[in-house]
Amino acid sequence: MSDSSPSGHVPIAPLSPSYVHARRAFLRAATVAGAHVTSHPHPLTGLEDEPLFVDVAEVGPGAATSVVVVVSGTHGVEGYLGSALQRHHLENRADFDTGPAFIFIHALNPHGFSWVRRVNEDNVDLNRNFIDWSQPPPTNPEYGGLADILVPGSWTEEEQARTRVDFLAKLTELGMERAQQIVSGGQFDHPTGLFYGGTEPTWSNRWLTSFVEQQLTRFERASIIDVHTGLGPWGHAELISSEDDGSTELARQRSWWDNVTAIGEDSSVSTQLTGDWLGAVGPLAPATELTAVAIEYGTVDQIMIVDSLRADAVLHATGMQTSPGAAAIRAQVRAAFADDDPAWLHTCWPSYETTYASAVTHLS
Repeated sequence: MSDSSPSGHVPIAPLSPSYVHARRAFLRAATVAGAHVTSHPHPLTGLEDEPLFVDVAEVGPGAATSVVVVVSGTHGVEGYLGSALQRHHLENRADFDTGPAFIFIHALNPHGFSWVRRVNEDNVDLNRNFIDWSQPPPTNPEYGGLADILVPGSWTEEEQARTRVDFLAKLTELGMERAQQIVSGGQFDHPTGLFYGGTEPTWSNRWLTSFVEQQLTRFERASIIDVHTGLGPWGHAELISSEDDGSTELARQRSWWDNVTAIGEDSSVSTQLTGDWLGAVGPLAPATELTAVAIEYGTVDQIMIVDSLRADAVLHATGMQTSPGAAAIRAQVRAAFADDDPAWLHTCWPSYETTYASAVTHLS
């Protein structure tokens, strides 16, 4: 098998300043790589009133029976890093004609990407939306005791200070681990709250379900790498599995990569989630052997992360997303999930490269 890695010395272009710029750069890179691109329009427009798309670039042997799927923007603003990694990969890997095919899904949540939000147009976290909607959604009654602290009715300096003190008091009372589970595990009762799972499958959920059922089932074997940011130490990459402890799938993941943690286990930066999409994708392609992980890159401390999410939630809950102060909150959210320091991007690249290269080795 030929070398599966792009040239390590090639500088990585900075993170894009906007969804529009990121999309343009991705499509240009896909063209350079000779990829087949399909663009799937979202029904709404973006921050600059631009059309929004999920763009899919497929490159590699036409007769490939295996594929590596790289996804960016599941959590909107986190797509700034995912897009940069996808773009650099497309521009610099020279041997796409050998080994498995590659499919790059750019901006699974384009609305959140454009508006610099982690959530989608309905304030829904896509990784809480993939539940069995034929059944009542799971309950998280303890979130209710935190709802008004996390997302107050205004974002004045006084309310920020008051609710931050109240929230820190709750952290002391509950302990960090328990508080993280209550706040970020997923909730379905507070539509303007954090980590909201929605009332039905979202547009991105329906699109992804259709994509997996129609396209991923073409392959005998597939690896999925879903790029995320915001948890863990600065620049550190953790591979997170949605598979059950003791399962064949988790064992296979750990045979491919030596740093896989199961979601919610003590050593993982992620708490147990309700409705994440990697945990739901397997039954959609039952005949395809799936080996899927999220790769999570650390940015800033968790209090800064939560503060940015609180500010963003209040901004949109109060209909102030186009107000003069909105740009500062978007900048706060971006800084929490995408570090524009070139050193961070260059720190993130090697672990991404190692992750996909191992997938190529095991699928070839």
